[in-house]
Amino acid sequence: MKYVKFILCLLFGLMFINAGLDKFLHYMPMPKEMPEDAKQAFEALMKLPWLLPLVGIVEIFGGLLFILPKTRALGAIIILPVMIGILLHNCTVAPAPPGIGIAAVLFIINLWILIDNRKKYEALIS
Repeated sequence: MKYVKFILCLLFGLMFINAGLDKFLHYMPMPKEMPEDAKQAFEALMKLPWLLPLVGIVEIFGGLLFILPKTRALGAIIILPVMIGILLHNCTVAPAPPGIGIAAVLFIINLWILIDNRKKYEALIS
C-alpha cells in the first residue's frame, strides 16, 4: 500500500506541476471549441493579470510538496482550494465526462491524503 500511495502522490504532484508550468510557459494547446460559459470564465480570469500566475505558483509549489512524503500533508492543504476550484469548474462551467472523471479522481486522492494525515492537522483546529 505504501508504494501505491507513493505512485499516486507522484502522479498527482506531477500533474499539478505540469499545469502550473503551463500557466507560465503556455506549451499545452488550448481546445479549439470551448463552451460559451467556459470562454466567459477564462476571459474573466484574464482580466486579473495576477490570478493565473498565483494559481500556477500554488500548483507548482503544492505539487512539489505533495510528492515528498515529509511535506505531503502541507501540500495536500495547499492544493485543496485549487482542487475544489477545478472540480467545481468541471462540474458547472464546462461539464464533460472526461474532465469530471479526472477531477473527481484527483479530488479523491487529495481527500485520501488529507484523511491519512489528519493527526497532523489536529493542532490547527483545536
